[in-house]
Order: sequence, then structure tokens, then C-alpha cells
Amino acid sequence: MDAQLQKLIDKLDTLDFSDMYEGDFYLTWEKSQDDIEAVVTVANALRNLRERNISPRIFDSGLGISVFRDNSTRTRFSFASACNMLGLAVQDLDEKKSQIAHGETVRETATMVSFMADVIGIRDDMYIGEGNKYMHEFMDSIIESKGDGVLAQKPTLVSLQCDIDHPTQSMADLLYIAEKFGGLENLKGKKIAMSWAYSPSYAKPLSVPQAIVGLMTRFGMDVVLAHPEGYDIMPEVEQVAAKNAAASGGTFTKTNDMAEAFKDADIVIPKSWAPFVGMEERTKLYAAGDFDGIDALEQRLLEQNKQHMDWVTTPELMGLTNNAIYMHPLPADIEGVSCEHGEVTNDVFEAHRVGMYREASFKPYAIAAMIFLAKCKDVQGALKALDAQDKQRLMTVK
Repeated sequence: MDAQLQKLIDKLDTLDFSDMYEGDFYLTWEKSQDDIEAVVTVANALRNLRERNISPRIFDSGLGISVFRDNSTRTRFSFASACNMLGLAVQDLDEKKSQIAHGETVRETATMVSFMADVIGIRDDMYIGEGNKYMHEFMDSIIESKGDGVLAQKPTLVSLQCDIDHPTQSMADLLYIAEKFGGLENLKGKKIAMSWAYSPSYAKPLSVPQAIVGLMTRFGMDVVLAHPEGYDIMPEVEQVAAKNAAASGGTFTKTNDMAEAFKDADIVIPKSWAPFVGMEERTKLYAAGDFDGIDALEQRLLEQNKQHMDWVTTPELMGLTNNAIYMHPLPADIEGVSCEHGEVTNDVFEAHRVGMYREASFKPYAIAAMIFLAKCKDVQGALKALDAQDKQRLMTVK
């Protein structure tokens, strides 16, 4: 057996991740530390197999159903790649082409798409109080149909981003950071700045910064959340971050000064997000069908953003860091490229572009690991069997 794969399997032997089997993945902070480390370890094991041209397929047939209620490039293709890597075909549920417009209920939709499904991936990040709730309603409907004998199996839910958390993004980021610093055990004491940055758009989800502070505080890091006044994230997520930091020996602090957050940082993630109170108001306006109110809110929040156009990542700001890794979930608002004024100058973006693409490359493996852990009762045995089988993913003639 490959020595690196054996090392990863040995690591799994030290972890208790039994609750992952036949489970769903909604929020990272609902998972134990061993669960999170198991996702990292299995993701690296799957990458090891594929990079050695060994097929990591554990399914002979079956479907992965993707439900994107918001636009996506990286996460959409990462989910498709993860499912295909494990042997599943992918079918995207386009709600505009479904019977939802004709009154089909969530319970009916969930059941109808799940007859041959092994995994359901949902992105629903648009409205505060709705995304995570929708995912639970979707899965509760599936569980009910399985109990009624309609479905032979319960597919696994993987949240591809909700209104609260973006677990596949933060787990991919964790994999990238761990690679850069030589392992999870080397993250303790590293300073990471999760900073707001100016954007000419107004409704970017809070789930990205919340995902970062909710996960990175588990590894003894010094996590700083930076934003102008009025751009607070959900208070309950801040409580999660503070609790995690206390348990891991790290810190969780907040500042309204971008430069302070960047000073001596090892990692910076400057990313725009909308004010929590504004997004709460937006959800209520949509529920009431008040589109004039929505337009007025949009203009008010855009004007609020314009008061903080100096929150941009520049070479001078990066010079305050400890030669930091610049990260972004992409796409970034790049000054002079995708917008006149935005989150980052083009020279900073270009200097770190390859690293960000590498960061994104971990997402298919993070998603595949979540599925693998939910579907394989004997994870170590499954990895050993894949390695022993030595089935070439791409046929090569020697």
C-alpha cells in the first residue's frame, strides 16, 4: 500500500466519526472535532487515490441530486465532480422546469427526486431564516417517505451553502490551509483575518464569514473578524466562534479596523457581505411581496457600502501581514477588472491567483469525503479495498 495512504488510514483509526455514517451535513459546528478531522483525512485519501490514477468509485450506479436556488460556478461543478468521482451520475433540479410553479409541495418534490438518489446537495443562501430551514424540511420529507415505505433508502444531504454556513467552502479552505502549513496540528497560533471588503453589490451572503469563524476557531487559531460598524454577522455564530476558541486554546476577536486585522496575519480572507439587519429586513420584504421596499432597501445598502470604499486589499495592506496567504471563495470583485472599485486590487489578486485556484481545487474532495463518510460503514476498509483493487481511472498502456 502507498505509504501516504496508509498514514491517512492510520489517522482515521485514532478518530471516532461513527455518527457520520448515514448522517447529513448541515453546519460544521454540529459536527464533532473527530468528524471534522475525518473529513479532512478522507478528502486527502481520495485525492491520493485519484492522483495515483486509482479509481475512487464506491458506487456502481445512483444519482446525486443538486438543487441550486442561487447562482454557482465552483460549488456546482465541485458537487458534480465529487459525485462523479465516487461513481454517481448527477441530475440538477431546475425548479423553473419542475412542477413547483404549479403548486408541487416541498414534500412531494423531495420524494419524487429521491427514488434512486444517494446524495442531495442544496444551496439556499438568499434569505435569512430560510435556507437551513428549507434543507431540513426537504430531508424531513424524505425521512417521512422512507418511513412510509415509498423510498428504499435515505439519501445523504450535503449543504452546499445556506443562510447560516457554507460548510463545503470552509472545509475546502481548511484543507488548503492545512496543506500550506503542513497539517492541522500546525495551525495553532496562526492568525487569520476574516475581513469585510467593499463591493459594488449589496446582498452577498453572510454564510462565508460565518463559515470561517465557525470552523477555524476549532484549531487554536487567532481568528479576527473585521468589518465596518453595522456589518455584524449573526450573534449566535459569534457565540459559536467564541466557544470554539475557548475550547481550542485560540482566540476570537473583533475589530472595525481592517489594518489592525491584517497586522501580522498569516492568512487573510477579505470578502464582502451584507449587514445582518439588512438581510433580515430583505427577507421580510420578500415575504410580504413588497418589491418597492426591496428596491429602496437595495439603494440604501449600496449607499452604506459606498461609505467604506477604503476597505480594499492593497499591496500596502498586505505589507502589514506576516507574508500572509490571501484567500477568497471567488469570484472576487477586482478593481479595474470586474469593477471600478472592489474588494481587491488587481496586483494583489494576480500575485495570489494560483493559490486561490488551488484553494478551490480542494472543494470536490471535501464534498466527496462528506459523502464517503456518510455511505461507508467501514471507511478504512473501503479505502484499503480501493487501493488493493488498483483500478485505473484513466487507462494507460505501459
